[in-house]
Parts: sequence; C-alpha cells; structure tokens
Amino acid sequence: MKILFLGDIVGRSGCEAIKKNLPKIILDKKIDFCIVNGENAADQGVGITEKISKDLFNSGVDVITTGNHVWDQKETANYIEKEIKLLRPANLIEPSPGKGFRVYSSKNGFKIGVLNLMGNIFMKKCEDVFEKANNFLKNNNLKKDYDFLVVDFHAEITSEKMAMGFLFDGNATFVVGTHTHIPTNDARILKRGTAYLTDAGMCGDYDSVIGMNKNNSLNRFLKKDSKKHYPAEGIATLCGAIVECDRSTGYARNIENLIRGTDLKNTI
Repeated sequence: MKILFLGDIVGRSGCEAIKKNLPKIILDKKIDFCIVNGENAADQGVGITEKISKDLFNSGVDVITTGNHVWDQKETANYIEKEIKLLRPANLIEPSPGKGFRVYSSKNGFKIGVLNLMGNIFMKKCEDVFEKANNFLKNNNLKKDYDFLVVDFHAEITSEKMAMGFLFDGNATFVVGTHTHIPTNDARILKRGTAYLTDAGMCGDYDSVIGMNKNNSLNRFLKKDSKKHYPAEGIATLCGAIVECDRSTGYARNIENLIRGTDLKNTI
C-alpha cells in the first residue's frame, strides 16, 4: 500500500505541473492513494476554487487539504460543504463550513483517514491544535476506525510540527507538515511506526520566494515600489513524499522524499 502526499500547490504553474506529471507518477510508483495540499492553488496564489479542485481530482488526486488561506476565494465556503474530498483545518474556530477529518476508500479497498490541522504559532487564530489532536486520538483509533491515517499539519514552526509528530507516533501512518513551501530532509519513521516529515515543500516554481515572484518579493523586503504578492510562473517542481504502508498494522514501512523538477535535485 503506497500513499503519495504532495505539498502546497502554488498558482497556475503548480496546477499545470500536477496535471502534466501526476498521472505518470501514480502509474510509475504504483500509488494507491494521493493527497495534496491545495490552499495556494488559485491563480492569485491564495485559496482554491471549484474548477481547480475538479482538475486536481481528474489528475488522480483523492483528497485535497488546506490551511490558513482556505477561505481566500469566496466560493470555497459553499463548495466545501458539498465536496467531501476537500478538507479544511479541523481546529478552525467553529462553526466553520466543511470538515477537517474524513475517512475515504482507496482504489484497493482500504479505509484512509485524513486529518487536516493548523498550527497556533504565527498563524491565523484557531482553536488549540494540541487539545484538538488529543481529543481526536481519544475518539479515533488506527486499525479500528480506519486502516491508515494521514495527518497534514499546516504550521509555521518546526518545533510545533515535530511535537505533533511525536504526539501521533504509534497512532497514525504518516504525519506531514505543510505551509513553509520548503522541503525538509528529515523524512523518517518514528520509534512507534509513524512516518514523519517536517515539511513536504511546495508544488510550484522554485525560482521564486516560496512560490511568489522573486523580484517583486525583493522589492517588498527592500521597501521599494512593489505589488501585492503574486505567483512565479516558471516551470514548477513537485515536492512531497511517498509512504509505503504495512497493511496489517497501519504503520509505515518506508518513507522517501519525492522531488520532481528542474530546480531541485530528484532524490528518488
């Protein structure tokens, strides 16, 4: 059983790279279930739309997670109520449209739980994420309520992400960080069997400042004339990880970074 997770899709270039490359990756790597974070997928680089979501699903994506930009496209609040394959962080202030956790069926008949969480430090106001995670673990159990569990922790700082990894160790298949758009080189399996990666990186143009036009970003830092941030539109690199899962235990057997593109070295 193989699960592919891809980091934040940024703008048009990220979406085009997914549509062009994902079907072949799924075929070549024998992927059984694919999750992507789509909260930056809109042309403006913030939010996601119904059309983009459908394009991603048609490309082989099974579930889309999000983060702090989930509501930046106004249509999303209505769309997420009817599209069960689009998640928002479970610890958003309630009541919020949509759900932050659901159980899905993979193409080979396994139940995949996907939990979307958002950090508290340097992020938009949301409920205490560790309290939310603890309550989740009290009411949901690996191999009882689902065969595998993937947690997308959309957070700013590495220590918060690492602590969440240890909280879920032995209770999840894979805990992966998103949001910073920079892939980390710490993919590993924790002591109780949970795969962990601090940040999956982004699916976007890396000739940029975390996916945004580099010249405009520099001008903003230098306090020169600049525009609102907008995505770079060069050829995108896809970043994420593939986890090979043990069907009997629900734990990870192996994890490897996936980096496909011209700007970063392919580590597969």
